[in-house]
Amino acid sequence: MWEEQKFQTKNKATRILENEHKYLQYLMEEWHAIVLDFANSRHKDMQEARAAFKELRERLKSFLEPLKNHTDKEEEHFFPALSLYIGKEQGPIMSIEEEHKEIEGYIGHFFFHSRGDLEEYSYEQLRKMTEDAGEAFEVLILHFVKEETVLFPMVDRVMLTKDLEPLVEDLRSLITQ
Repeated sequence: MWEEQKFQTKNKATRILENEHKYLQYLMEEWHAIVLDFANSRHKDMQEARAAFKELRERLKSFLEPLKNHTDKEEEHFFPALSLYIGKEQGPIMSIEEEHKEIEGYIGHFFFHSRGDLEEYSYEQLRKMTEDAGEAFEVLILHFVKEETVLFPMVDRVMLTKDLEPLVEDLRSLITQ
């Protein structure tokens, strides 16, 4: 049965971002399951492990575009609009932007170290490389929680309607193509 969506915030701008979080979390669950299989050594042989690792690379690769589109929207539209009220040089916006870089770093590190021929890697090497994807997942989950429990409610409290209306229009684009 379809359950009505529960939102943390009241305004349309942050609801758009929350919906994007939910979509990104759905995609993340798909590749995180593979990370957990490696962390718990659940593969019966190297052929299965290599196939799983290849799938992890593909799922992460397809995850990058919606993630980048989402973070770009936040950095180009949402953070500047909110910073007019709370500043940007210190505090939650600065912290959240740093997390964007950290997430990008973990995923970039994963791709950098896994760019070779999978036949050349041992199971332990494959497992070790998946740790970067696991770290990205953990940071992303905490990141979404911070945005939804700190920044988004702040918007409800401090931003004026006249500033929210154009923000909704700026955030309305899809993060998938």
